[in-house]
Amino acid sequence: MRKLLQITYDDQDVDILLEGIERLKQKYGTRLNASKEQLSHEDVVLIVYGDQLTDADEKPLSTLHHFLNDRVKGVINGVHILPFYPYTSDDGFSVTDYYEVNHELGAWDDIKKLSEDYKLMFDAVINHMSKSSNWFQAFLSGEDEFQDYFIEVDATRDWSSVVRPRTTPLFHSFEDTKGNIKSIWTTFSEDQVDINYDSPRVFLHILDVLLYYISKGARMLRLDAIGFMIKEEKTKSIHLPQTHAVIKVMRKVIETLDSGVVLITETNVPHAENISYFGNGGDEAHMVYNFTLPPLLAYSILKGDSKTLNQWAQSLSLPSDKVCFFNFTASHDGVGLRPLDGILPVEELQVLLESAEANEGLISYRTGPGGSKSPYEINCNFMSLLFGKEQDPALGVKRMILTQAIKLAMPGVPAIYFHSLVGSLNFTDGVRQTGVNRTINREKLNLGELNNELDDTSSIRYQVYHRLYKLLEVRKKQIAFHPFGNFHFPEFGNELFGIQRQYNDQKLLCIFNCQNDEISVNLPTGQFFDLLNDQYVAEELKLGAYGFTWLEHQ
Repeated sequence: MRKLLQITYDDQDVDILLEGIERLKQKYGTRLNASKEQLSHEDVVLIVYGDQLTDADEKPLSTLHHFLNDRVKGVINGVHILPFYPYTSDDGFSVTDYYEVNHELGAWDDIKKLSEDYKLMFDAVINHMSKSSNWFQAFLSGEDEFQDYFIEVDATRDWSSVVRPRTTPLFHSFEDTKGNIKSIWTTFSEDQVDINYDSPRVFLHILDVLLYYISKGARMLRLDAIGFMIKEEKTKSIHLPQTHAVIKVMRKVIETLDSGVVLITETNVPHAENISYFGNGGDEAHMVYNFTLPPLLAYSILKGDSKTLNQWAQSLSLPSDKVCFFNFTASHDGVGLRPLDGILPVEELQVLLESAEANEGLISYRTGPGGSKSPYEINCNFMSLLFGKEQDPALGVKRMILTQAIKLAMPGVPAIYFHSLVGSLNFTDGVRQTGVNRTINREKLNLGELNNELDDTSSIRYQVYHRLYKLLEVRKKQIAFHPFGNFHFPEFGNELFGIQRQYNDQKLLCIFNCQNDEISVNLPTGQFFDLLNDQYVAEELKLGAYGFTWLEHQ
């Protein structure tokens, strides 16, 4: 551990850190229930806000729990609750207190009850925190302990090499209690001040936060925006060696206390950069978000051509059989475009941009070198994006179910955003209310109204939810979908996408039609059983428009 710490800190700070880590081990050693549980083929994670659902009679976390037990228990066993701590902006990602539950949502007891029924993923929003947080206010007040907790810079120096995820200023000015103006690093917004990991005290404080979360029931820890964690002048200040070293230390510390906890890194960047957080396959993240999957799936289906999807899939590899992808198609954020760098020509992005604009979606931009701006993210509900220029809901539903079937078959652990589960569309009224593009995919719903729509056989919500539920039922019984199992992507031409999965004695062949026409498929030699329709299939299989099949090779 000393060698890892020396990548970021000098010898004196390393000694401080090693002593502090030992104190944390003693502090939490008796509070954590050490486990060795591993991910399995039954793992499916729902991504949801703590106040996603409202009911006048109870707190939102309790309402969420009731919904989960009524609608997904048995087919979804993991829940990623987006930041449920007190906050000031960005729907939870400007945290004021890492150690508290937002009282408007509920209390720690509600989290505990959820953890008894589901594997919980906690958000570790540890790159930045709210300007209203006690930490930052203590910094502005001049308290000695917090003077190195944030990053004060000379804004007149040349910072042009720093990678920017937004068009907002990299630094913002704040006045301390003595009237001094301080220029502070703010990667994402004026209300999200970056934390200074050059300070060993900061690192120890954040380690305490992570261990505290585990003591409160976290089985997975999502490290938010983690690539930006370490800053260094005259560098891009993203994915620095020091950042990787710090994550590796986090893992080592956590593993000594509970080896069953899974670390997942969130870095919405080009694929090669993203997978660097696997480390050597045993020393860094257990899972990384598969950020390339959402935009590439949408592109392939809107284009009616899976050539690029096939080429990218053929390139997928993992450094060991102990790590895997976290596969998703939608989240609380938009559909990131940077992960397509080097995979899809810039001009082909128009397929996605035009579909978004046709369906009232929005485009967010980032600032590049020299002040140039480029599309960074599509802000659009994922199913609304799939409506295409046709603006056809029926087509969108078919395409949506196809994307979910692909995601569920991909190697790794699948994640479903709440609005994908319940067949939501663009929340354009929300954008008009907040002025924030991402609100378009962050609508909060009334439980009673939602249940009525989910039970209405004529509604889009019913069609999506019930078809997806059936897929989940079938999936959880197939050990071949084990996240650490073998995978292969057989080629069936540009119109089709194939995935082969195997674990122990079970072998599956999944085939997907990415176009709006029926197509015939010649199957390999052998006997195949259609898991979705409970029947054996012939050597030649017909897949309808946007159709798919999961076949067990017997």
